Amino acid sequence: DEVRRDRMFAMIRRYGWIAVLVVVAIVGGAAYNEYRKASETAAAQALGDAMIEALAVDGAPARAERLAAIQAESNGGEAIRRFMVAAARTGSDDIPGAVAALEVVAVDGDLPQVYRDIAAFKALTLQADTLSTAERRPQFEALAKPGAPLRLLAEEQLALLDITDGDAEAAISRFQAIASDAEADNTLRQRATQMIVALGGTAPTQQG
Repeated sequence: DEVRRDRMFAMIRRYGWIAVLVVVAIVGGAAYNEYRKASETAAAQALGDAMIEALAVDGAPARAERLAAIQAESNGGEAIRRFMVAAARTGSDDIPGAVAALEVVAVDGDLPQVYRDIAAFKALTLQADTLSTAERRPQFEALAKPGAPLRLLAEEQLALLDITDGDAEAAISRFQAIASDAEADNTLRQRATQMIVALGGTAPTQQG
């Protein structure tokens, strides 16, 4: 027994530091995670407070400048800030400034796809008077791919481009597909149906 006890103590003296390091790592990791969570919460609250203060400023141009000066510490927070900057710049008729803010979000590969698609979609709709249908069409087609978050809204825009290009038949076909799509909500389905009727087409019968 004494020999076994001596061997055990020898092993502890020799390798006990490993156990200590493991304990320190576990405790330190837990502490770091709590610190990180607290820091992220504080940063989010600070960003929210700054945005609320900026939105309280009178006048869209002044709001846009205040929003543009805010510093966000996360990609998600920065995306939201840029969306708000774009809205404020749109309200002050600064379309190029709004588009610039949105395009930064649209090409940020670190953001969820839905954020990027919303930014790209909004930027395109804001440029209806400055980009030709030929320039906008391929970009809306990219947003209308199967499984894309804004697929149906992009299809609606493509149908409107068909009308602009004088192709009513193609527009009716697109609107009929939208109205028949199971993923279309009632508002979008109603808009599509109204456009079909206005263009002289026949709205699809909804299955109950």
